[in-house]
Amino acid sequence: MVRSLQSKLQLKPGYRGIHAGMVAAARRIRYHQAMDSTIACIGSGNMGTALMKGAAEIAGGGRIGFCDTDRAKAAAAAKELGAAIYASAAEAAAKGDYVFLAVKPQALGSLLGEIAPVLGERLAAGKPPVLVSMAAGWPIGKIQALAGSGPAGRIPTARIMPNTPALIRRGMIALAVSPELEAAQTGELEKILGAAGLVDRVDEAYLDAVTGLSGSGPAFVYLFIEALADGGVRAGLPRDKSLRYAARTVLGAAAMVEETGKHPGELKDMVTSPGGTTIAGIAALERGAFRGTVMNAVEAAWKRSIELGAPAPR
Repeated sequence: MVRSLQSKLQLKPGYRGIHAGMVAAARRIRYHQAMDSTIACIGSGNMGTALMKGAAEIAGGGRIGFCDTDRAKAAAAAKELGAAIYASAAEAAAKGDYVFLAVKPQALGSLLGEIAPVLGERLAAGKPPVLVSMAAGWPIGKIQALAGSGPAGRIPTARIMPNTPALIRRGMIALAVSPELEAAQTGELEKILGAAGLVDRVDEAYLDAVTGLSGSGPAFVYLFIEALADGGVRAGLPRDKSLRYAARTVLGAAAMVEETGKHPGELKDMVTSPGGTTIAGIAALERGAFRGTVMNAVEAAWKRSIELGAPAPR
């Protein structure tokens, strides 16, 4: 049966991810040798720290610095990577070639106001850093308007939307850049981000939709895995086995979509026999409006991303 499926899917025995991992490791070694930029991260929460862990493989921990209103968190992140600690956001903005703004959308406006004078000075001197924002909903133009842009031009700004699998270097990271970034800067930023997952260049117009899908999506998938495991428990499986089977089922199914290039509907049909167990379960999901509910979740997250970037009511 396994060989039959492999034939249908045009898969080779074994897992191609092993080769991909070896290639990625070789790339990280090459990038580490070539990169000499300084990376400042304002904010040391889960996502900022995850991206800096990847960056440390590329640039080395000695070229990274953290700043956070919670100095203990910044110190802990810096200690783990052998990175520096900046006394203030202004110092981080003054020293970084790439300045990651790893704060919540609600805090980005005040942060930009704090660092704008330093950014303006660097821009006037012809040595502006690249700002990298991961705040949902904040468009590049709005960030630039608050970041010290003026007669000397606009601050080079990138907007990214990573997701939590970046914590284990399996993230999906969408990247949009302003015209002020030079090609070499964009390439270097892609290398920095690539250590935490797959980087995809997109038009900025797509980023709110990306936020709703891959940014928020892991939470939806975790909820599905939990529900799948609960179903196994209800059917009599021990909790630990049920959770392991549920997680591996989702992991394997996702790999099938990526590895085969086949549409999920076609892969679903390969599992679904006439009058069998799978079609009975699918019918139950359809009675519960499963697909429509998932689509509504992505839509709600997308709309909320847009709201977060809207001007505050006066």
